[in-house]
Amino acid sequence: MTENRVIIDRNEYVEQLLAKRWNGKVKIVTGIRRSGKSFLLSTLYKNRLLAEGVQKDDFVEVALDRQSDIIYRNPILLYEHILQLTSDVSRKFYLFIDEIQLSYKVKNSDIDETLVPEEDRDMLYTTFYDVLNDLIARPNLDVYVAGSNSKMLSKDIVTNFRDRGSEVKVHPLSFAEFYSVAQMEKADAFEEYLMYGGMPLAVLEPDEKEKRKYLQGLFSNVYIKDIVERYNLKDDTILSALVDALSSSVGSLTNPNKLANTASSIMGKSTSHITIKNYLDYLEDAFLFQSAKRWNVKGRKYFDRIQKYYAVDLGLRNAKLNFRQHERSHLMENMIYNDLIRRGYSVDVGIVELSRIIEGKRKLSQYEIDFVVNAGNNKVYIQSALNVDTPDKKAQETFSLRNTGDFFRKIVILDGSSKLWSDEDGVMYVGVIPFLLDDVVADIIR
Repeated sequence: MTENRVIIDRNEYVEQLLAKRWNGKVKIVTGIRRSGKSFLLSTLYKNRLLAEGVQKDDFVEVALDRQSDIIYRNPILLYEHILQLTSDVSRKFYLFIDEIQLSYKVKNSDIDETLVPEEDRDMLYTTFYDVLNDLIARPNLDVYVAGSNSKMLSKDIVTNFRDRGSEVKVHPLSFAEFYSVAQMEKADAFEEYLMYGGMPLAVLEPDEKEKRKYLQGLFSNVYIKDIVERYNLKDDTILSALVDALSSSVGSLTNPNKLANTASSIMGKSTSHITIKNYLDYLEDAFLFQSAKRWNVKGRKYFDRIQKYYAVDLGLRNAKLNFRQHERSHLMENMIYNDLIRRGYSVDVGIVELSRIIEGKRKLSQYEIDFVVNAGNNKVYIQSALNVDTPDKKAQETFSLRNTGDFFRKIVILDGSSKLWSDEDGVMYVGVIPFLLDDVVADIIR
């Protein structure tokens, strides 16, 4: 990669961290590897604190992926090391621990295992959770950790930190962040982002060949390798085929059975839906894909089994498919989903069930709304469409929105830069570029 000195200001995350400092909880920075978590803590956030008057000696930093700090993967040695560096209780320290998921558990040798019931044997071990729960009780320590494995972090926050953990999830660069450094016209920046996504080092790489090489290398040399090692998989054949299947079908309804058939076709040999379900969990735990459940708008309940998967970064998705499949409508839908999630909204896929007379027979049909955005007690329905250039196209794209049976706001996001406008029925329309640059959802529900 070409060295580049451009610094991308990720102020959104810095502000989240500032709002949580000295709150008595572990600040847990999670997200896909290479999304900028370490840089956020060790550079952007640290620089803001230094600018506010915090002294350099007030920071204690441990990076468990560095050779010099490997010894501290042992949680007991980590604990002792931190206590030694922060022994002056009259001073306040900011503790940053990077790649915390590399910490392993250590068996307590001073306990007679025969006296411990079988179901409680896990309590024989000291883990980084134990260490952090102790450290946050110390009034002179403000604790921050970063990691790339949600299975060890975000899913276990409540249980292992006993409600004393506070998560900040870092995403690849949003389109707004990308545009701030792209030095392009908005339309050109959008095309670039649609192709190469928002992984920070890819964004900062000016050479297109190097950009592609970097993104493709992340999959084979980092993400796939990590999952194979973490879950002791025999090889990456099934996993790689599944990633290809998911990447090819972003924005499409699917389930483990369907994905198993697609992956089997790619590999030329069969695999089970149970294996695929496990691998889907692994991919979500690694923050490579996110799933969206289907919500019955009128029945007010979730459907089982079938859901959608979206790539966390479009550049990575395109790289896995060798930049060959570029279905604009699906990629735009994926981009919109990622932006809604990044803004903190809960997002489902909406289904409107209608009983209609078709060819003389009454049939119950399902019509999709791309996104049901939940914002407190409010909802916003969103449909992604390349255009509504003709009356038939407009009727097709808005049919499900007009049949929800409620009065929540409804938006159609169109390709391009058109400003927000409404039709005679109150359905709103806006171009995808202004939608990504401004929080339109927040504006219309105020």
